[in-house]
Amino acid sequence: MFCVIIEEIGEKTMDNKTANNLEDDDFVLGGNKNRHKQAPQTGALDRRFEQRTENEIGRSKDFGEKPRKKLDRWAICIITGSVTFSVGVVCLLVAFLVFGGKSKDFGSSSLQNEGGEKTYSLLTGEPLEKPELLNAPAFCIQTPNGTDGARPQAGLNQAGVIFEAIAESGITRFAAIYQDPTSAVIGPIRSLRTYYLEWDTPFDCTIVHAGGSGDALAALESGGYKDLTEDYKYMYRGSYAGRLWNNLFTSAKLLKQASKEAGNDKSEIKGFSRLTPQESDKERAEKLAAKKLVITEPAEGDTSEAKVKVPAVSLDLGGYAAFNVDYAYDANSNTYLRSYGNGEAHEVYNCKAEDLGEVNPEDACELKQMAPSVVVAMMVEESIAADNYHEDITTTGSGKAYIFQNGDVIEGTWGKTSVKDQIKFKNNSGEEIKLAPGQTIITAIPKYGSVDF
Repeated sequence: MFCVIIEEIGEKTMDNKTANNLEDDDFVLGGNKNRHKQAPQTGALDRRFEQRTENEIGRSKDFGEKPRKKLDRWAICIITGSVTFSVGVVCLLVAFLVFGGKSKDFGSSSLQNEGGEKTYSLLTGEPLEKPELLNAPAFCIQTPNGTDGARPQAGLNQAGVIFEAIAESGITRFAAIYQDPTSAVIGPIRSLRTYYLEWDTPFDCTIVHAGGSGDALAALESGGYKDLTEDYKYMYRGSYAGRLWNNLFTSAKLLKQASKEAGNDKSEIKGFSRLTPQESDKERAEKLAAKKLVITEPAEGDTSEAKVKVPAVSLDLGGYAAFNVDYAYDANSNTYLRSYGNGEAHEVYNCKAEDLGEVNPEDACELKQMAPSVVVAMMVEESIAADNYHEDITTTGSGKAYIFQNGDVIEGTWGKTSVKDQIKFKNNSGEEIKLAPGQTIITAIPKYGSVDF
């Protein structure tokens, strides 16, 4: 730009008529059409430049030198270009130092928000493709696990966190927490227990159930919870005969409709402390490495070999084998394939993300084995409730805990100071344990049960 201006000044001589025409060729900067009459100024510069050039040429002839007119212009161009390039390099360096150090690459599967930082689910710790779903309504659904038609469940694979505990007579039940579900069928839905409600509370979810024990219903009413009990506007009965009384279902569409109509447009979830995907990958690589890699010297042997420290986990709830749980770690997917103690794979119906109406999962969905990313076993105090039938579990206080993730185990404790507070897991050194991102199943093991690995 500077070279062009100099070239025009040095080589063009405009008469008054040409100069006056500059009014029609003015410059427009930033859309602001301010017209600047350049003719008088440019003409004066031309005359001064021509006079100075003639004098310099005359002097150069006296001293035997070549004219410096072109040399001056090119020297100015070179100097100007060099300065401009240097300034550009400095700006790039400053930008890198200021912004580069703040950039964090936690995976490529999520979008970034306006601030450039990625948004992670408060429920699962996974990247959110839509950051606006951070506080989407959550649903805590009471889901049976009996052998009386409750299995296979539908949509359970979409739950971000699942609590598993004995409901009565050694039969287990789930409190499955969903956020922004898409499954066309979810269920079955069964009755509520107080300890499930207390585990649900920090998730600020709508409690989805079909009745419940007397103390649970009383706590639900007095606690000001978001409540969705058996309601055929948002639920329906399946027609598959083998389900018996475990045939009450809902869908993602119906749950979202119920939440919207009740004015429950968001959930302030208190989630677990989580590793970022990048931190989890690093932890996994370090734990599975057969030999710790030293990059400052040649490695010995095959460093690609991985050693899984805890390939299998067995949870004995102290009752029937059909309700005990076995997990087999799958290094390829970094998940734990779930089966029952009797050898039966825990399969659930994986349903399409669309509105199929009131359908049976058997008719519209495909079976898929449950495979959480994190498995937690909590040792709890358990007793028979006042009705001498239902179970009662102490959810506050602390106890022994085992966290299985990334092919390894972390032994420590669980602690929950109040009903409204979230559970915190700590290692044996008292440091808080961060769970890996992904679906998490937490099983409450009675003191008479066991954890083997």
